[in-house]
Amino acid sequence: MSNTKAVRRRVSPLSLAFLDVMFCGFGAVILIFLILDHATNQTNSIVDPTISAEIKKLETEVLEGQEGLLDIRNTVDDISLEIVTAQGRARQIQEQINTFLQELAALENSSTASIENIEKLRADVESLKEELLRLQASALDQKGNSVRQFLGDGSRQYLSGLYLGGQRILILVDTSASMLDETLVNIIRTRNMDDKTKIASTKWQRVAKTVEWLSTQLPITSQFQIWSFSDEVSVRGTDGVSDWQEVADRDALDEAVLRVTRTVPANGTNLQKVFSAAAELRPAPDNIFLITDGLPTIGVGSKSGGIVSPEERIKLFEAAVDDAPGGVPFNVILMPLEGDPSAAAAYWQLAQISKGSFLAPSRDWP
Repeated sequence: MSNTKAVRRRVSPLSLAFLDVMFCGFGAVILIFLILDHATNQTNSIVDPTISAEIKKLETEVLEGQEGLLDIRNTVDDISLEIVTAQGRARQIQEQINTFLQELAALENSSTASIENIEKLRADVESLKEELLRLQASALDQKGNSVRQFLGDGSRQYLSGLYLGGQRILILVDTSASMLDETLVNIIRTRNMDDKTKIASTKWQRVAKTVEWLSTQLPITSQFQIWSFSDEVSVRGTDGVSDWQEVADRDALDEAVLRVTRTVPANGTNLQKVFSAAAELRPAPDNIFLITDGLPTIGVGSKSGGIVSPEERIKLFEAAVDDAPGGVPFNVILMPLEGDPSAAAAYWQLAQISKGSFLAPSRDWP
């Protein structure tokens, strides 16, 4: 009997080891839990007062910026309404001036007209002209020098160095086939595609945006013409003839820009023909912008087609410069083109001699 009790009281070493492992593991889990919980509480309890103050300051600036943006938008809406009203009034005044001038001419040619009536009509015309100038100056103050707006990527302002002043500004846009792409292979490939694909090409879209950007920088009190050229020159204005247009006439400016951006680039580049046409303008331009990508491939009397060597292209350029209008600054915007390394130096020299400027824009300009 006693032996049986002794046997029952014995404890197996295996069962003791198993219990030790279980309790050690459970204790380790509890210890890890306590450590992690303590670390979390410790981290949450530490707050840097400098960072907290900076965060509050930034949040305040964001709120102020949002309020300021709302005020700016409201101000822009009010100014836009005032500009539209002023433009409508300016058109009415211009129509009245034209009517009065016709009446004045009729009175001056009439033998029965009195001097008093003629002088009164002249005074009315001068009064209307003064009011028209006042409206133009008001629009200039409210909207700066821009009649049109150009929205690019982001809100950057490029310091291009281009002289954007002048009373009669002529913009010359190269619409030759090379404006379709930067590489010769892609130019040939795109040239054989449909017109929609040609107009949508990346390089031509950059040219179109450049023309739009230039149109937004023209002084509101100046006059303009926008010509496109390749082997021929398109010098027709919005009224069907080559004539100076008022920058203040926003419809005419929009139409001129739209006409260029819808042009399909084709054929070679005859720089001499467009320079000769510019030299014949009366009154002459006092500022010229030239948007191109390389030296000319055609001259006066030559035909398009065939390979033109770099030496021949230099000679064609020199002949074009000889026929260019004198005393007028040339502001050159040179787009990239493969295989014409002499173009940059030649156009830079033209800009320097004419006291203009030269710009080889980056890929994200304008």
